[in-house]
Amino acid sequence: MAEKNHFASLFRRRQCIVPTWRGWLVLVLVFVTGGVMGLRCVYPFLASNDPTPGGVLVVEGWLSDYVLDYALTEFRRNHYEKIYVTGGPLEVGSFFSEYRTYAERATASLIKMGLSTNQVQAVPAPFAPQDRTYTAARSLRKWWQEHGITAVTVNLISDGPHARRSRLLYRKALGKGVQVGVIAVQDRNYDPKHWWRSSAGFRSVVDESIAYLYATLFFRARGE
Repeated sequence: MAEKNHFASLFRRRQCIVPTWRGWLVLVLVFVTGGVMGLRCVYPFLASNDPTPGGVLVVEGWLSDYVLDYALTEFRRNHYEKIYVTGGPLEVGSFFSEYRTYAERATASLIKMGLSTNQVQAVPAPFAPQDRTYTAARSLRKWWQEHGITAVTVNLISDGPHARRSRLLYRKALGKGVQVGVIAVQDRNYDPKHWWRSSAGFRSVVDESIAYLYATLFFRARGE
């Protein structure tokens, strides 16, 4: 009896309310609806389109050729002062290429596509094991400072769901005095309206979702 009283002093009985079958049905419908809305809304959220015409155009050098082609059209359509191409060392094929960075390779492509050397400028970035987008943006800011250039309006061209994070990091790197717009070029490797139906789309959107949360909540610039 003493042992029974001992355990009784450690626990007490409480009532627990659980859903009825109708309640469970409502909960399932809410979760399913929320999941479907989340799947459909996450790509448009990440692939932010908020251009600021005028000033200079900035292109990330690792982008595909069709994005460079779009950048060329955008440059001519809105009469930007210049295109700056950013990017760090090539990760594949550098031993067989005359170019050592994405910035230099993409710049050469744009010149081959019709731009003059006065219209486009490569701004290579150093190797960075992480935070490569931020490193590229800081390299651009440093290049401007070294050449006495004051850019107050920037339009950044990026690839699909990478756009929102790129804009966030460029804003951090370039400082409060620079207005940064962004254009997200639709990824041709999958249908953005049904990105979860392909492995390429799933990897791209999920990876960028995690990366954007990291950049928003945990990213801290080093060495500044």
